[in-house]
Amino acid sequence: MRTTHRPLTTVALALSLFMAALEMTVVSTAMPTVVSELGGLESYAWIFTAYMLSSTITVPIYGKLADLYGRKPVLLFGIGLFLVGSVLSGLSTSMNMLIAFRTLQGLGAGAMQPVALTIVGDIYTLEQRAKVQGVFSAVWGIAGLVGPLTGGLIVKYLSWHWIFFINVPVGLGAMGLLVAVFHEQVQHKPQKLDFAGAALLSAGVVALLFGVQGVGRNLLGLPLGAVLLAAFVLVERKVADPVIPMSLFKIPEIAISSAAGALFSAAMFGATTYVPLYVQGVLGGSPTLAGGMITPMIVGWPVASLFAGRMLLKTGYRPLIVGGFGLTVIGTGLMALLLKPESSLLIPELAMALFGIGLGFSSTALLIAVQTSVGWELRGVATASNMFFRTIGGALGVGLMGGVLVSQLLQDPRVPIAAANELLGPEHGRGLPPDLLRTLSGALGHGLTINFWIICAASVAAFTAGLFFPKIKRGEGVTISTTDVAAPH
Repeated sequence: MRTTHRPLTTVALALSLFMAALEMTVVSTAMPTVVSELGGLESYAWIFTAYMLSSTITVPIYGKLADLYGRKPVLLFGIGLFLVGSVLSGLSTSMNMLIAFRTLQGLGAGAMQPVALTIVGDIYTLEQRAKVQGVFSAVWGIAGLVGPLTGGLIVKYLSWHWIFFINVPVGLGAMGLLVAVFHEQVQHKPQKLDFAGAALLSAGVVALLFGVQGVGRNLLGLPLGAVLLAAFVLVERKVADPVIPMSLFKIPEIAISSAAGALFSAAMFGATTYVPLYVQGVLGGSPTLAGGMITPMIVGWPVASLFAGRMLLKTGYRPLIVGGFGLTVIGTGLMALLLKPESSLLIPELAMALFGIGLGFSSTALLIAVQTSVGWELRGVATASNMFFRTIGGALGVGLMGGVLVSQLLQDPRVPIAAANELLGPEHGRGLPPDLLRTLSGALGHGLTINFWIICAASVAAFTAGLFFPKIKRGEGVTISTTDVAAPH
């Protein structure tokens, strides 16, 4: 049997996570410009939610497949599908095409993070994982620094299409290394994938997303989604091999981590989606400047996470969780209270830095708690389930905020959506009449301010959930695991 080359396998996993990191920073930087070119500000949120939705509904499925058939084939398939979606997204000529291919891209992304992180937990001993964690912290830190600048330069000197094409060489490199140096021995079990549960889960999440997107207009998706998800829970309790074992949520650490993860992800993805839009659409900043607003969060997260991994043995989980979420409340509160059209750009930068540092401490402790509460045979599905709640929280949060923004814009008869698209272009609507420009900026700013309060409310709710985390004695059940790598999930 061939043995795995751990250093090169780690490089391959780092490359796959680097693509996920770039996806957050580069795409967020370029999206206002994309909307100005393709039109469709009313569909702005769907560029993000389509990606998150498709990755959300596949995360637990990929986690289950990785436990059944091995990590390697599942991860290779996910990266390959992600690359196909990236290329097609870059070739898009309309908003509908871009949304469709972002959905395909997300179907691959659902495998990348949870399976990559699970592999790290498989190939390194507990003593080695804390050291390896620094590698992945550096990956997200580098992406946070170079992503906004890269996105801005691509938009300025090439075309926004290239923000998707840059994934191709990185992804091919990761796949080549995995094929060559990562080898695993899989014990195939006579189990079947729960297709009924997977279908109900997918349909339920889609219905909920359409419901929150239709804020103030059409809420039919909310009750339909609730019914489908209730049916999903019933099915999962009866089948032999559920997609998400309901018994996991009898463990307090997993139940609270799931709830808190969904809430802080709603805040995080909301901030990374709408802060750049505010800077470019309301403050008139460049795409590079707009994308740079999320850099403090992307850099602060892995730095804090690295410290959190080393502090856990001394402090236990709860102080890091509660203290970290406390910082996120302060950061998002500053954003909601102080971010105005006349504000200094130091305000969003400071707010995002506090937000990222807080999430670095709290999210690391939460995910480590999840993985130390189950055995190896459930590690993949437990990790994937936790990722699922984080991504579903992000998808629904961004969808809700998108619905709020569109609703606010449509309420003002003086606001033509077509003109609002021009507001996001590189000229910041300079060809528009001054009165119309002020009206557009005001309406957009008002809708986004409401979203910032929603982000703050989600942070407060996550903090409240963290207060209920069990008071585990210092050092009890605490092991450092790089499957909880410092990464903004």
